[in-house]
Amino acid sequence: MGLGSSCPKPFPGDILEFPRNKYFSHFGVYYGERDGVPYVAHLTCRDAENKLLLFGRALKSEVKLDPLDLVGKKYKVRNMLDDVHPPRDYYSVVKPVIDDMLGRDVTFDILFHNSEHQATLFRYGIKKSIQIEKVYVRIVPTWKELFEKKKL
Repeated sequence: MGLGSSCPKPFPGDILEFPRNKYFSHFGVYYGERDGVPYVAHLTCRDAENKLLLFGRALKSEVKLDPLDLVGKKYKVRNMLDDVHPPRDYYSVVKPVIDDMLGRDVTFDILFHNSEHQATLFRYGIKKSIQIEKVYVRIVPTWKELFEKKKL
């Protein structure tokens, strides 16, 4: 269980990263155990009737609570913003927010509200996606050049 040596036992409120391919990962927040089974809260459109992503959007997504092994067998703890944003208290803030969000319809947007945005919103109270910021770093200079040459 785990990805490399960076997979210590998670604590409730930890952000977990589940690598999907060489470019993107799926993220969730470790919820804790129920009857000895570890659970993860995550934004997913897995069971949605309409999975068509229109311009990187899925209109019907939701926050689900799933067993850790169902979300992914390989993961790492990625509390990537702890140095700049203090994590919110799990039991008084994060868990009640997760419980309130379970089953609610949420619009998934690859650029503005993906699973990483949702996980950082739970843990820190801010939406941030480092993997999307890496994409912006490559795309924005190309767009800027095209705008300057009036080709876009």
